[in-house]
Amino acid sequence: MDYMEKLKNYTTKQTVNLIMKALSNTSDENLIRMTYAAERIAPKFKPEISKVRKMFEDKAPAYLIAQKVLKELHPNVRDKMVLNFMINYVLLGPKNRENFEKKEGIPCPAVIVISPTMRCNLRCIGCYAGDYSKKDDLPLEYVDRVITEAKEMGTYFYVISGGEPFVRDDMLDIYKKHNDAAFMVYTNGTFIDKDMAFKLQELGNVAPAISVEGFEEETDARRGKGVWKKVMQAMDNCREARIIYGFSITPTKYNTEIVYSEEFMKLLVEEKGCSFGWYFTYVPIGRNPDVSLMQTPKQRLYGWRRVNYLRSKYPVFIGDFWNDGMHVNGCIAGGRQYLHVNVRGDYEPCVFTHCATHNVRNATLREALASPLFKAIRARQPYSDNLMLPCMIIDNPKVLREIVKECNPYPTHGNAQTVITECAKHLDKYSKEYTALCQPFWEKVYVKKEGMPDIIPEKLEDVDKLIEEIKK
Repeated sequence: MDYMEKLKNYTTKQTVNLIMKALSNTSDENLIRMTYAAERIAPKFKPEISKVRKMFEDKAPAYLIAQKVLKELHPNVRDKMVLNFMINYVLLGPKNRENFEKKEGIPCPAVIVISPTMRCNLRCIGCYAGDYSKKDDLPLEYVDRVITEAKEMGTYFYVISGGEPFVRDDMLDIYKKHNDAAFMVYTNGTFIDKDMAFKLQELGNVAPAISVEGFEEETDARRGKGVWKKVMQAMDNCREARIIYGFSITPTKYNTEIVYSEEFMKLLVEEKGCSFGWYFTYVPIGRNPDVSLMQTPKQRLYGWRRVNYLRSKYPVFIGDFWNDGMHVNGCIAGGRQYLHVNVRGDYEPCVFTHCATHNVRNATLREALASPLFKAIRARQPYSDNLMLPCMIIDNPKVLREIVKECNPYPTHGNAQTVITECAKHLDKYSKEYTALCQPFWEKVYVKKEGMPDIIPEKLEDVDKLIEEIKK
């Protein structure tokens, strides 16, 4: 980076920082006024900022999220959120990653997921984490090296998964060392007592995403008796510490209606104070893959419509890993936008794609991104013209089989191949049914841009009305 580029970045950081600090004590009118200043700072994002301003003017959920971030967070957390996420990741990150791709000829991922441990104090049904000990942990030096290499390329957002990441106290040292990056940590919540919550406040750059399966009955059924109460307490501890935190949900055949319900969202957002949340539909991978846990095609369509409704009503950012393909032009794996470094150090294309050709012990991040495996994945993206079908595992399963045959990667755990062998027949049937179901919605809502259907299904049986409406 040359001197003028550094000066421009520094000026941007200082200006945005001053604006955001001022906003924490400003009026609603000034909040809207400041969006015009943001357009001058980042003219490339003027259309997006204009949309944000409209949401602020309408007092839409995005406006309420901004208020919450600016006025309710602890000052240290707020400042790190602004600097690390808004400036380093959102404003400066895209340009830095674009420059890297022009120079190196390979993409720089916007997000990197790292699983430093697969140890966990719970034994959740259907989880891909297995029986691991401390000796199986990824040495901290490799975690540090991946982040250091990635930051040099322009990546400033990291997702820490597992296992249960909080079993490793030394990960706090990583968050402290890389205090210019933003970290989101998927956690079962049982280690977030008040002491840990205030440690995260002191760090300022770590946002827990706490796993929950529904209410007490559903959560304890999958995660173990008493876990629900610990999760609720963890959220209370995070709220008291005034840090950013959210939820992580795995919809299955058995909890779909509950996890997309108004009652459940009110609990998580209004009562427990979550600022963000993620939905990850169950995928048959891991030590005991079970296709019977998968959502049915109708349940997935139900979830797609419900999430879009909940986003419009509640002040919470919601991401849907499978149903948001249209917003990111399909699959983001293989380094196009993200990749996974697993506990053994394997560079996996995706958290859910358990194969690799390179490992951190003998290859750099750049080498993994330039590998034939990652290139083969990127060359096929998007896998379908219908971006409601982004995935090569459950939506376009033949793509994953083709890539495995072409690149011959090694499986990264003992049962990894079941997704293309034992589960193949079920996944072919599932993908065919869901394709037929979602195609009319893709064409009307996203291609013709006729808007969302008016019907918002309350119960699963209402999906039939939704399907009839889209055919009119």
